[in-house]
Amino acid sequence: MLRHGGRAVALTAVALGTVAATALPAAADEQPTREQILADCASGEGQCTFNEPRIGEAFLGEARQVSDLLYNCSTSPASQTLSWADTVGSSHSVGGSVTVGGGIEGIISASVTATYNYTWQSSHTETSTATVTVAPGEVGWISRAQVMQRISGTWQTHYEDRKWGHYYWFVPDVITSPAPNGTDGKRSAVMVESREMTAEEKQSCAASESTEDQVFTRAG
Repeated sequence: MLRHGGRAVALTAVALGTVAATALPAAADEQPTREQILADCASGEGQCTFNEPRIGEAFLGEARQVSDLLYNCSTSPASQTLSWADTVGSSHSVGGSVTVGGGIEGIISASVTATYNYTWQSSHTETSTATVTVAPGEVGWISRAQVMQRISGTWQTHYEDRKWGHYYWFVPDVITSPAPNGTDGKRSAVMVESREMTAEEKQSCAASESTEDQVFTRAG
């Protein structure tokens, strides 16, 4: 739902309740999208605040591959140490990702810090190594799942001159972002995973001309 300073209005242009009588309601075709409002917040065209942030309970995000793939074309188990790197960013329920160093990032950080005395991070990066052991005819890799949190609140945008017919617009939003290890008892997880080679991968193994090609890594 988008709201302006004169009236709360859904994107279907149905009035939901009067907030103030400082401006006449904009016509339906004059209403901005949520993405347009957030773009103005990011650029500074609109003077924005992120009001009443509420932090949800931490949860473990979806695991994803963070290393190269280790192929074992030999007839015995093979082990190799693989490096991995993982960068997890933040995203809006409105308008996609939160750009590191952008105007939106600073507004969210200031709001969360002022409300909770909590240092919010829009992005988190970790790197390390792990030993991967792969059975014959299998492919192995390293996966990682990051501790995450959701922060809900409302963007308030103020324009010096009316835009889309109003000085103020309000946009509810939920930001999903990485959280420090141990938040609400949750910890990020690093896992070694494997699967059987596909028929095509097995054919590639059969085409290997030397024993040096029997265990190898490949980006995937």
